[in-house]
Amino acid sequence: MKDLLSRRTILKIGCSAAASPVFTPLVCAAAPGDHRFIAIILRGAMDGLDVVQPYGDPSLQRLRPNLVRSPDEGLLDLDGFFGLNAGLSALYPLWQQGELAFANAVSTPYRDSRSHFDGQDILETGVSSLTGRREGWLNRFLGATEGARESYAVSVGRSPDLILEGPAQYSSWSTQSDVNFSVDVIARFQRMYAKDPLFAAMFNRALESDAITDTVGKKALTEQGVPRLAAEFLKEEARIASFSLGGWDTHIRQSNTIRQPLRRLSDAITTIKGTLGPEIWSRTAIVAMTEFGRTARQNGAMGTDHGTGGLAILSGGAINGGTVHGKWPGLTDSDLYNQRDLMPTDDIRRYPAWMLRSLFGVPRNVLEETIFPGLELGDDLRLIRS
Repeated sequence: MKDLLSRRTILKIGCSAAASPVFTPLVCAAAPGDHRFIAIILRGAMDGLDVVQPYGDPSLQRLRPNLVRSPDEGLLDLDGFFGLNAGLSALYPLWQQGELAFANAVSTPYRDSRSHFDGQDILETGVSSLTGRREGWLNRFLGATEGARESYAVSVGRSPDLILEGPAQYSSWSTQSDVNFSVDVIARFQRMYAKDPLFAAMFNRALESDAITDTVGKKALTEQGVPRLAAEFLKEEARIASFSLGGWDTHIRQSNTIRQPLRRLSDAITTIKGTLGPEIWSRTAIVAMTEFGRTARQNGAMGTDHGTGGLAILSGGAINGGTVHGKWPGLTDSDLYNQRDLMPTDDIRRYPAWMLRSLFGVPRNVLEETIFPGLELGDDLRLIRS
């Protein structure tokens, strides 16, 4: 695997979207240093008020009579005010070990229209408003970071997430374009190209990538396959990874429908930790982000609708955890955004930005002007262990 993933190659491994309905492309890239950074996009608008419940706010029960829990009913107490949904109980030991944190009442600058597509575009492009710009902040990070220019990316899915798109070029291979040559034909090609180093190298790389895609297509696209594959690449040359988890659009019977995406997220993080091993995990930081939050009030179907303020989840051995970050805005009607949503009190982009600054030394001006245009980085959030 290490030979295949040279620092001069950006590689896309494509598989049928039907084979993996909850995972969209996995992207990995090389970067300087020995830290690892993983961005997980939670598609569908995760309800942060359910995942980390502010049970200490007296308005919560009034707004969500069928959705709230208390520590006596299985909610995992975090700090006497916030509690963790039992669906993430497998991550609770990480909280206790200082390897899990949360950022509440966060949002991109996107407001009011509450379109999944537009919200996800702004989240992945990292810009302040809808401009039609099709360029992801991860791509800009690679272009702006010395030592990450000659990098690779691996995408499992039909096309890379928007977070990768941009001027950084990449080659691509897909299992839908299989190398179905016989052994004899392959041997002839190898003899034909033997005296041409460039063609010989490209043909051999095509064969290697075909073998990898066959393995991915058959084995990796399970619920734990993509996180495990990401961790395997991060054990080699990769330092950056990104993938998506869907299923967070919980309009109906949320207490039931949120269980499966919570389990997938929990499994993804625990799989990454187990695959990386203690040493690499200690240098790893994960941020899980969603396009926007959900309504503060439950709806008539005992679910929630598209909202504004949401939650980011931070994990990893490099995370300075055990903290719920952010200024709590309150849940009285006058505290809510448009009297319906959790009021955002911070820009969600600050969290990946400060992670990149602390992990890879990205200059402040590059983060504010190039990677996340329009962002005010503000004071150090101290997300990474010193």
